[in-house]
Amino acid sequence: MSQMSMPVVMQHVTRMFGDVVAVRDVSLQVAPGTILGLIGPSGSGKTTIIRMLTGMVEPTEGTIRVLDENPRRFRARTREQIGYMPQHFVLYPELTAEENVTFVASLFGMLWRRRRRRVKEVLQLVGLWDARGRWASHLSGGMQRRLELACALVHEPALLFVDEPTAGIDPVLRQTIWDEFRRLRDAGRTLFVTTQYVGEAEYCDNVAVLRQGELIALAPPEELRHQALGGDVIEIETRNIVDGSIVQGLEGIKSVQQHGPRSLLVVADDAGEATPRVLAAIAAQGGQVASSREYRPSFDEVFARLMATVEEPAEGTVERNGVPSDWAGVHGSRPGYR
Repeated sequence: MSQMSMPVVMQHVTRMFGDVVAVRDVSLQVAPGTILGLIGPSGSGKTTIIRMLTGMVEPTEGTIRVLDENPRRFRARTREQIGYMPQHFVLYPELTAEENVTFVASLFGMLWRRRRRRVKEVLQLVGLWDARGRWASHLSGGMQRRLELACALVHEPALLFVDEPTAGIDPVLRQTIWDEFRRLRDAGRTLFVTTQYVGEAEYCDNVAVLRQGELIALAPPEELRHQALGGDVIEIETRNIVDGSIVQGLEGIKSVQQHGPRSLLVVADDAGEATPRVLAAIAAQGGQVASSREYRPSFDEVFARLMATVEEPAEGTVERNGVPSDWAGVHGSRPGYR
């Protein structure tokens, strides 16, 4: 697919505020009909990227194309194809929830019959239909976030930019919102979503990871797991004491960690192909395998690993004393994402 057909293209984009580099040399593309999740800690540059993509801020260096146009020079009909939910509340506090959504729908030229139907649909989606008559200023912070999402969705945009859509929202409603995002994706729409909830990476087609304004990873969720750990991870428990070095050197094995006298964590190019060889090598040395399984770390663990800056042990080493740096967040202490 050519760059011209991509709804979002960033090429070597840098944004500075005075001497502060908010975004540094970021290049990425978003394919049509997909969800890109932009994930990173607070202050990593997520909101700055959204503001550049929607035309509110101009990049210091590099080029941006959104729907094949410069965001700073969007035509009116192009803006009508874009939905945007900002990070902070910007609606009218003295209008009711329903009036806010109706007003936004009218700005996009929606006729009365469709407008009334769609306003009800999105307010029900975000759980605000029963609160439709309340002033926006009288809604809680979480309800205001949901109202902004309803306003961003009401005109069914072809391209949707959403900045922290589930912040302050309970887990059940969070799942409902992501169900709606996937429904929009399946209907051919493109979504660019920022979040600090790393578990939401699972819902995206591709995930971009930011750290201090730099793009450190961009891949589908399963590829990120593979990148973070260096391969597939096989967790093996034995009934007797085994020496992990008996597995080292087998075809397709990248590294072995002796997690305990009866526990091994093995990194392989392909877990399905490597597992029989590993089990056979253990059995040949008198080991008795109690269980083996492919270990799938949570995205909290994956992102902790991607964010780590420590030097990894050389490929092919066997670690026995504690958890080595390249397994931080994979097993043992399992640090959370910060």
